[in-house]
Amino acid sequence: MIGFRYSAQRPPDPRRINDAVVQRFDHVYEVDPALMRDHVRQHDFPAWDTRRIADSRWEHLAWMHDHWADSVISGEELMEDEPTGE
Repeated sequence: MIGFRYSAQRPPDPRRINDAVVQRFDHVYEVDPALMRDHVRQHDFPAWDTRRIADSRWEHLAWMHDHWADSVISGEELMEDEPTGE
C-alpha cells in the first residue's frame, strides 16, 4: 500500500488571481474551489499530486507540439497580432 500523511503534504494557501481563479503553485491556476462546491464534491489534493498533474499536462503539451505543430507561438505573440478595436 502506498500512503502519505496529508498534513505533511498540505498545499500552500491559495493566492487570489481574480474573482474566479486562485493560484497555489507558480504557473498552476485553479478555478476557485468555493465556486464549485455546490456542483462538485471537493477533495483535498496533496501537494505532490498537484505537481504531478501539472507536470503531466506540460509533457502532453510538448508531445502534441512535437507531433502535430508546424510552429508554436506564445500568448504574447498572439496578443501582438490581435486588433486593438480602435
